Amino acid sequence: MAEGVRSLERTFELLEHLADAGGEMALSELTEVSGLPMPTIYRLMRTLVNQGYVRQQPSKRYALGPRLIRLGEGASRLLGSWARPALARLVDEVGETANMAVLEGDVAVYVAQVPSRHSMRMFTEVGRRVQPHCTGVGKALLAQLPDARVREILDRTGMEAHTPTTFTDQDALLAELKRVRERGYAVDDEEQEVGVRCVAVPLPGAPALTALSVSGPSARMTRAAVDDVVPVMREVAAGFAEELGAGRAGR
Repeated sequence: MAEGVRSLERTFELLEHLADAGGEMALSELTEVSGLPMPTIYRLMRTLVNQGYVRQQPSKRYALGPRLIRLGEGASRLLGSWARPALARLVDEVGETANMAVLEGDVAVYVAQVPSRHSMRMFTEVGRRVQPHCTGVGKALLAQLPDARVREILDRTGMEAHTPTTFTDQDALLAELKRVRERGYAVDDEEQEVGVRCVAVPLPGAPALTALSVSGPSARMTRAAVDDVVPVMREVAAGFAEELGAGRAGR
């Protein structure tokens, strides 16, 4: 029984190594990062390939498989429902609409929202997919990736200008992401929609790249208001991340 549990732990560790590496690794790379013997990794990966959770490419490299997509979609929906109390607290304390989004492939996907009680408020449909370069949550998500990965994403998605303040140059956006990492939050300064300002923070320790955001009309969500909002968002994000961690430990 103990050996079976250990094999299961090792299997999940290998899947996480694949995810951390962008979804694809060679057997030798898995051996290096995991510290496991190559025969053990080969046996576990063959099992995952047979079940559809991993694919072996023509190059012999291993990649995350399509069967994981259904699991991921279900987990994203649950993550959104778990986040609602945290988002509701943000709305209570900040007064503006609160959102949560995850990075899914090359786009940011909104998985939860609690709307503001103001008559004039921001509304983003849950499930909406947006380019990450022009949104607060998108930049908070991209800032959690190495610059090389960010460039790969931007090469595929492009950098469409939605407003006069949208970032359309990769180098300029990478410089902005450096500032996001240093200060711990991202701002969408009317970059997706004129008259709307958004502030976002990463969710540390989440099972996928995740960010929380608060958005509102620029007249209310002033730059001074952002300074007041950020500490509350950090506190809420840290509390929610701790709840997620406790849930994983409890299992």
